[in-house]
Amino acid sequence: SAPVSHIQSYNSQTHVDWQKRCVALEMQLLRFRLQAGKIRELLAEKVREREGQLIDCEHVSVDIVDDVLQIHVMEEKLKYANVQPSESENSVFRRYQDLTNQMQEKDAVIKRLEVQLEKQVWNKVWVRLEMLEKSGYLLKMGSQIKAWKRRWFILRNGEIFYYKSPSDVIRKPQGQMELNSSCRIARGEGAQTFQLITEKKTFFLAADSPNILEEWIRVLQNIFKVQASSPVAMETTTAKPTVRGWLTKVKHGHSKLVWCSLVSKVFYYYRNQDDKLPLGQLRMREAVVEEVDRSCDSDEDYEAGGRGFLSSHCTLVVHPREQSPTYLLIGTKQEKDTWLYHLTVAAGSSASFKVGTEYEQLVGNLLDVEGDPDSVLWRREALCFCKDGLRSPLTTLPSEALQTEALKLFKSCQLFINVLVEAPSIDYHMSLAQNALQVCLTHPELQNEMYCQLIKQTNCRTPHNSSLTQCWQLLAVCVALFLPQQHFLWYLRQYLQRHADPRSEVGKYAVYCQRSVERTLQNGEREAKPSRMEVLSILLRNPYHHSLPFSIPVHFQNITYQVVGFDGSTTVEEFLSTLTQRVGMRKPHLSGFALFTDDPSGRDLEHCLRPSIKICDVISKWEQALKELHPGKYEGTRIVRLMYKNRLCFRAQAKGETERERLLLAYQVNDEVHQGHFPVNKELALEVAALMAQVGSGFGEERAPSSASCSSPQPKSQQILLQALGRFYPKHYKQDCSMDQLRDLSERLATKWSVLRGCSASECVRIYLTVARKWPLFGAKLFHAKPLPPSSVEQSQVWLAVNEDGLCVLDYTMHPLVTYSYQSVITFGGCCDDLMVVVSQTKEQGGGKKSVEKLVFALPKPKLGIKLKSHSYFGWIFQRLKSKGWVVVLM
Repeated sequence: SAPVSHIQSYNSQTHVDWQKRCVALEMQLLRFRLQAGKIRELLAEKVREREGQLIDCEHVSVDIVDDVLQIHVMEEKLKYANVQPSESENSVFRRYQDLTNQMQEKDAVIKRLEVQLEKQVWNKVWVRLEMLEKSGYLLKMGSQIKAWKRRWFILRNGEIFYYKSPSDVIRKPQGQMELNSSCRIARGEGAQTFQLITEKKTFFLAADSPNILEEWIRVLQNIFKVQASSPVAMETTTAKPTVRGWLTKVKHGHSKLVWCSLVSKVFYYYRNQDDKLPLGQLRMREAVVEEVDRSCDSDEDYEAGGRGFLSSHCTLVVHPREQSPTYLLIGTKQEKDTWLYHLTVAAGSSASFKVGTEYEQLVGNLLDVEGDPDSVLWRREALCFCKDGLRSPLTTLPSEALQTEALKLFKSCQLFINVLVEAPSIDYHMSLAQNALQVCLTHPELQNEMYCQLIKQTNCRTPHNSSLTQCWQLLAVCVALFLPQQHFLWYLRQYLQRHADPRSEVGKYAVYCQRSVERTLQNGEREAKPSRMEVLSILLRNPYHHSLPFSIPVHFQNITYQVVGFDGSTTVEEFLSTLTQRVGMRKPHLSGFALFTDDPSGRDLEHCLRPSIKICDVISKWEQALKELHPGKYEGTRIVRLMYKNRLCFRAQAKGETERERLLLAYQVNDEVHQGHFPVNKELALEVAALMAQVGSGFGEERAPSSASCSSPQPKSQQILLQALGRFYPKHYKQDCSMDQLRDLSERLATKWSVLRGCSASECVRIYLTVARKWPLFGAKLFHAKPLPPSSVEQSQVWLAVNEDGLCVLDYTMHPLVTYSYQSVITFGGCCDDLMVVVSQTKEQGGGKKSVEKLVFALPKPKLGIKLKSHSYFGWIFQRLKSKGWVVVLM
């Protein structure tokens, strides 16, 4: 027949040994069976792995089982595909074709099974994660006011929000707790209390019953397990997003509007802008990013889909390695260009695809040649200085408004660069620099643009030019505030390395900028625009001569000061480390000292600075507050005043005190004596005034009068004595004194002072502190107050003393009336314009029953913020007591 003759002719031409071919097919069939068994085992192992990552999750979907059964069906088909060597060549050829088709079909089934398995299992992970939600009442310990407060808690999307009541959930929450796999739970001593320990804070919580407690703990532990096993990186990151915004994500035919954020080389997407737990992520490394051509689509096609998409929407496709593609629908061309560029850069394929502006493409080309100093790319026209203005931004920006703002930014830089800096008109350049950098802080998308503009303005520009120097100065101000993202940071570093040369002025600025870049990377970016002092130091004082280009005096209680240097990234903690080394003091956590600023309003208020805040931010915010309070009045004439003083006194701090600490503490206690906040009679007041006068004379402030002049002090000696009385004697004792009485006080002070002749300053300080520490409330913070109903205190004026032991109410002569330990303080806080303290006390021999008492005090109106200071004092003491291992139980 024709087929047989065809096969015979085919054999004669190709010399095929069909028997050997059949044996080979049988061996291949056997391998397929073994492969199917391995696939089945791998699938079973993968299912067990996914089931282990789910908590109380049901078995793998029936659809997966059906797909597994398809493999069994395929195996059954393959069983009947056995080839007998005795069959005709025509039948063998047909069997060969059938086996080939079946092999292709089996491969397709396996691929489809893997995709469906991945999709279904992780869908169940996220469905299960969504089910890990809970709400209900819990008691929460206040962070500053140490009292239990009943709050309505909602656990959703990996975060806990709490409100006053369920009806307040439509309002802004009173607080939130960010959860991740590093969080843990510690049970409290009571049957219904537990601690939720996060990376930033520990929350003390209590439930209404042990059953409710167990429910919350079980759900929270499940959340932690799911987050730890999820492929999505749950750990919080301090990295700044390169680009972010609302996009429509389409995958497997399903679309969803999500908040997207590109951080380094990972694309995260969230339900909402404020969510901390992402719905998922795409690893961008080596992913394929392309724009989808939709020119053939019509609006009717998308309107028919019922999703509101239009053909004007732009579409990008992201295809990570070994994953199915994800489509992103973007509303505008500017946004599309921005996402396309940054996603392509994150994928590492920007050189292969022409994305971004010409400037960005050239930077990418420089990256490909590893910044070769001899490369002609450095001298390309687009990267070099040009006298003509910019017609379009140098970087890809997501909106027309930002593109317009970028061009305005360039004009501001041009004005700063081209107008010669002169001391009388320095405010002009300072204002330009502050406004331009504030725009970059407000719109982080412009930060890359700012650096590209400054580098372009300095690259291949005529040397020994004032405009070139001023451009480098603006760059020196900029690097301390923020840094560019992605490969623009690499470009900046390469550019600085290319110009670093201590033999030229431009090279010195490049070296200075290199140091600033490393410091900014170490301590993070700034919060506020540069201060007047910072800009003036860069423009007028050649900052490259100093490793710490800025300096400011820190004032002490003994009317001395210490000048301390710092740079644009120095934190308060680093600043105090330098200060304490220079003045011979222990670290703040050992000495109890802290750094304070005065209030810009001029009122008698002081602000304690957190260790993590940056000194330059403190100065900038203070200047901004002064400008808002007194526009144009003190600008350029008044600067922030920094003070280093003791914040809280603890008895344990006395051990290991340095001589400098004792000296400053003595002056601070004497200031309390002078203000009338320390109980001394008139005789003791003269004794301690003489001690402090002798301490001052030991440091060259005053000189003790001679014994001969004690009976009839000379005019000069009389002036010294009056100055000593004015500084060290309680002012309320001499405010009603006549001239004769003041003269008599001076003579008595001179007599006591002369006795101390020859006594060293350190010895006088030791005597002074020994006497002062005999008062049981030494180191307490005193507040003048007026008791109000329903307080049981009968006096019209009292003192409130807060120290490490508790709260003490003193009469006006500073004799204790009643003392409340921290164990008895239930809560405290503002009550209208007053301060309320709720305490619990055991009745006298009343069988252990406790009574609750409310104490209400009116504080002086001029002391604005005094309640906040007392709150801070309470909270600080509470934390210190905890850190020392002392047990504080709040009833």
